[in-house]
Amino acid sequence: MFISCIKLSKKLIIALVSIIAILLIFFLIWYLAIFKQAISTSASNSSEDDSKSYIKWFEFNVPYNVLVKTSELDIKSHNENKEIKYNWIEFISYLACKYGNDFKKFNQSDLDSLITKLNNGETMESITKDMKNYSYYFEGYNAVLSQFIGEYEVQKPNSSTSKTSTNGNTDKSNNSNTNSESANLYTKVYGIKAFHPLAQNYSYSHYDDFGNSRSYGYKRLHFGNDLMGSIGTPVIAVESGIVEAVRLESIWWLEGWHS
Repeated sequence: MFISCIKLSKKLIIALVSIIAILLIFFLIWYLAIFKQAISTSASNSSEDDSKSYIKWFEFNVPYNVLVKTSELDIKSHNENKEIKYNWIEFISYLACKYGNDFKKFNQSDLDSLITKLNNGETMESITKDMKNYSYYFEGYNAVLSQFIGEYEVQKPNSSTSKTSTNGNTDKSNNSNTNSESANLYTKVYGIKAFHPLAQNYSYSHYDDFGNSRSYGYKRLHFGNDLMGSIGTPVIAVESGIVEAVRLESIWWLEGWHS
């Protein structure tokens, strides 16, 4: 009798363990399904947010002659203080939208027609209101070109800091009193603000490496464009700032930088 009870208890325990195991498996399957659905929903929402927040990739295909024509129109309209001030990025975006970003189709008459409409009082908003992808191209080209043309200040020499005598020599006796004054002599200029970062007549190698894979330090895409100059080449900083430290491994690294 006692042995029979033990056998029955073992069978009962085995049955209970089996039932619990099955329940745990079902619970795990259910939990994974819910978790997967949550991840999928989150990714979908994130994808929707990304599609709203960021433009898709498109190639910068604007040829040199179009850059020159549109930039000169922009600069001239500002320097001559014309009533209608042109924006070269708007011109480029309009043409990109008209040609599907294929500037091999560029026709001077299209640019002339756009200028005529603007001079007759139409606005870019009214001209492009039915161009579905205009804002798309403008956002992309503006991100690249917005800092190329604009107003900046140029320092001018202060004629009052020195006096030229009748024999042609410069009298610098008052320079010490006027240094601070001469440092504040600036004039505003409108034109091209971009410049080549390497000094003229110094050689360098270059190729289009934007978006290439990089693995030095960690795997990533390269969101830059490298100009490989010789040692000792004078380089102009792309923005004002202070280099606090550098370190040398296989290449030089900026250890600390703030602007």
